[in-house]
Amino acid sequence: MTFIKAKDFTADRAWGALDIANMNGVTTRLHWTDQPYKWHINDGEEVFVVLDGEVNMHYRVDGKELVQLMSVGDIFYAAIGTEHVAHPVGEARILVIEKEGSV
Repeated sequence: MTFIKAKDFTADRAWGALDIANMNGVTTRLHWTDQPYKWHINDGEEVFVVLDGEVNMHYRVDGKELVQLMSVGDIFYAAIGTEHVAHPVGEARILVIEKEGSV
């Protein structure tokens, strides 16, 4: 059994992560960041939950870039093929659930 206070988690680099669980090839990780990630398409589906801070989630639909501001408790689901990149507003802590080894 493990209890984690997400607000207390920090990492030594942007997008550093704490591995929480691996359930049959699906990972749950807590990330800390203060820098944008990179444009990417995951190898499978992804669930992205803002636990602390705010994140501007950039994503593309039919080649057009859109942005959604995410606050604490907001959830982004990226289906297979969804191109996206997260830009935190200051520091953010994010829970990511995805296929093990996904980009």
